[in-house]
Amino acid sequence: MKLGIVGAGATGLTAAFDAVRAGHDVTVLEASAELGGLAASIEVGGTPLERFYHHSFASDTAMIELIGELGLSDKLRFHKPTTGVYLDGELHDFGTPVEMLKFPEFSMLDRLRFGASAAALKVIRDGSRFNEVRALDWMRRWAGPKVTSTIWEPLLKGKFGEHAEEISMAWLWARIHCRTFELGYVHGGFDQVYRALSEAVTERGGKIEFSKPVASITQPSAVVQVGTSDGSSYEFDHLIVTVPQPAFAKAADIESDDVLWRNQYLGATCFILEVDRSVIPYYWLNINDPEFPFLAVVEHTNMVDRQEYGGNHVVYVGNYVPRDDWRFTTDPAELLSAYVPWLKRLNPDFDESWIRNWHFSKAGFAQPIVTPTYRSLIPPHTTHLPHVTLATMSQIYPQDRGQSYAIAMAHEVTETLGLR
Repeated sequence: MKLGIVGAGATGLTAAFDAVRAGHDVTVLEASAELGGLAASIEVGGTPLERFYHHSFASDTAMIELIGELGLSDKLRFHKPTTGVYLDGELHDFGTPVEMLKFPEFSMLDRLRFGASAAALKVIRDGSRFNEVRALDWMRRWAGPKVTSTIWEPLLKGKFGEHAEEISMAWLWARIHCRTFELGYVHGGFDQVYRALSEAVTERGGKIEFSKPVASITQPSAVVQVGTSDGSSYEFDHLIVTVPQPAFAKAADIESDDVLWRNQYLGATCFILEVDRSVIPYYWLNINDPEFPFLAVVEHTNMVDRQEYGGNHVVYVGNYVPRDDWRFTTDPAELLSAYVPWLKRLNPDFDESWIRNWHFSKAGFAQPIVTPTYRSLIPPHTTHLPHVTLATMSQIYPQDRGQSYAIAMAHEVTETLGLR
């Protein structure tokens, strides 16, 4: 089969890897100049580092297996990093069950309800029972109003903004049920996984073409025709599209009332700061203060040795925001200046002079808004074009993103199409 794939992220490259190993003729069209999609990397201190913070959980079977297939298992190491919460002007340890239960804001009853509700969500194996339940409604009932207003409400408001009250409990169940306290990282960067996939594809005759945004997708006959914005045209026996639903709908000229347009996405913005000293005492710090203009601070080098990045401390400052939000549209240098006073709240000693270098990235379609009606809006992998298959993050449910889930979906699609 002559197979086309739109997108060189985790789903697209894994599908290409499966197909070339089965002997198919594969061409991957990538809109940007980089591999990896939302896991694309830059260099910091000579080492590739993801533009947006990434790690794996011990439960990420598909990713772990693929890393092994690519001969990179020795690079994947699991850590027990520290986690904290910023609340009411103070940092609180919040990385282990004991630390969570000792949270000073909780009464004994709060602690019991918090522990019991979290344990129940770990035990419940099928999150579909929560599809139509709102997360904050469930938490207020079972974890209690104090736990919800202190922990869950700030986190959901920080991530989803005005949509926080609408988020499905199935989404929150998946975050709690599937995640592990140990985090894995491919030392030297996840970029190694995507480069190994790329090399495996091209060594078997496949092609990966960059700076090829897809402008049109049609199927006037048995052949799928794809046009890119630079005027190039392609013909394929089958096409797998891994870009967000709206991008596919636009390219395929699908009417605006179609289901493909209905799911909403937030954008993501992320700074990487190269600093000369540590900023926070944790790997991950959740900001449970709605006044803050960012959601989380992740000091990557509190998990991975800073010597891997030329001795710099590496700090992410990340957000999920609407694409018309000031944090998405503001000039990055101005945005960083606006963030500095808030970083000083986390560490009163912090000074802008600590920053040796910085990098800014943003993505327009990074976080689906998973409401109780979300599942009914998930399109099937089959499309109105018989030889076009859709495999995108919105179809990962109740998970909505993540490298391992993208890889598993790619395997599922190639298996269904007989390409694996």
